[in-house]
Amino acid sequence: MSVNNLNIRRLLKEDIDKPSKELSIYLLGKILVRKLEGDTILKGRIVETESYLGGEDKASNTYNGRRTAANEPMYMPAGTTFVYMTYGMYHCINISSKEPGAAVLLRALEPLSGIEAMQKFRAQKMKSKKNEIKTSKLCDGPSKLCISMNITKQNLNKVDVTDPENREIWLEDDPEFEKENIKIVHTSRIGIASAGVEWASKPLRFYILNNDSVSKRDKVAEEDFHSDVDTS
Repeated sequence: MSVNNLNIRRLLKEDIDKPSKELSIYLLGKILVRKLEGDTILKGRIVETESYLGGEDKASNTYNGRRTAANEPMYMPAGTTFVYMTYGMYHCINISSKEPGAAVLLRALEPLSGIEAMQKFRAQKMKSKKNEIKTSKLCDGPSKLCISMNITKQNLNKVDVTDPENREIWLEDDPEFEKENIKIVHTSRIGIASAGVEWASKPLRFYILNNDSVSKRDKVAEEDFHSDVDTS
């Protein structure tokens, strides 16, 4: 699937300048755009996010006001990328939000264009390159997303996605995407058990119901889904 709607616009600072939880929901359905050398464009629809609230959040890199050179992007203006490494080999990308020290982790994308390039990036990281990866599974996790979009700490950390002069990575709105017609599941975040039961169980992960590119479904949360969930 490709997105070539002439009415698509880049998101501006005023669009992104929201508290982390609100921004996490707002970004669902928006398009992450990555421009490579040679003008190749990769696009994916954001279908899963996680909110990290900053100081009070025991799962946040900035818990209790912790501030280092590494997590500095989380204290920068809303719309700044924070790319970090996990397990010493995989990257994850966050977008800073309105509150100091808070951000949104981009967990999964639905690939829209530049699929061939995404396949090549994923193949370079795989031990076995015999089978082509299913398109819906190219970006179904935060590290897979970064591999497929060629996002690393070295090339895209501390980038303002709302800067109109930025030609490497940005966000777009898609007027044809009808958000009022989707359902958003609110559930717990993944891989943060060390933060303790209270914070590990908070419903701060959000995903589009029935989207094939979501990293991990919560069937219990889906069963209990209430039709009055705010998706604005």
